[in-house]
Amino acid sequence: MMARCLGCLLFVVLVAGSLNGCVGLLLGGAAVGAASVAHDRRTSGTIVEDQTIEMKAYDAIQGDPQLNGRSHINVTSYNNAVLLSGEVATPDLKQRAGDLVGQIDKVKYVHNELFVGPASSFSSRSADVALTAEVKAALLQVDGIPNFDPTRVKVVTERAEVYLFGLVTPAEAEAVTNTVRGINGVQKVVTLFEYIET
Repeated sequence: MMARCLGCLLFVVLVAGSLNGCVGLLLGGAAVGAASVAHDRRTSGTIVEDQTIEMKAYDAIQGDPQLNGRSHINVTSYNNAVLLSGEVATPDLKQRAGDLVGQIDKVKYVHNELFVGPASSFSSRSADVALTAEVKAALLQVDGIPNFDPTRVKVVTERAEVYLFGLVTPAEAEAVTNTVRGINGVQKVVTLFEYIET
């Protein structure tokens, strides 16, 4: 009986220890998320709106019988401005995608950068992912701008064309754009910045 009680007690202690570890991990994850939001110049409400816009846009595109299966569309929302990148089969489908996304609540503007042509290859998409990583790494080296935080710049790459979002000062925008233009492999830089004064 005593051995059984000790076994039960040991089990409870181990479970409690495990739960405390989980709680620590959960709280740590929340702290990291909060730190990320703290660096963002968007409000927390706008960040949630951007995520909601992206989900609604993907649902609208996938639910459309003309676009579904005939397009490769990426949706990025930043401060309620939406970038559509990727490929569609016809100019009419490009227009249709833009119109669908433009009707979503809270969307203030659609940058329709869809390319009319065949879907990009896996190797092309992989190269874009690598180029995005290279751009983000290069932004860590931007200096001479007081309080510049590279995590405030959203980077999207499609067919070696780099799109840059962010709420930035004119000086930050210039430094970032010049840095990205100097990266080998970048075919074009499209700035979608919104300017602020500090």
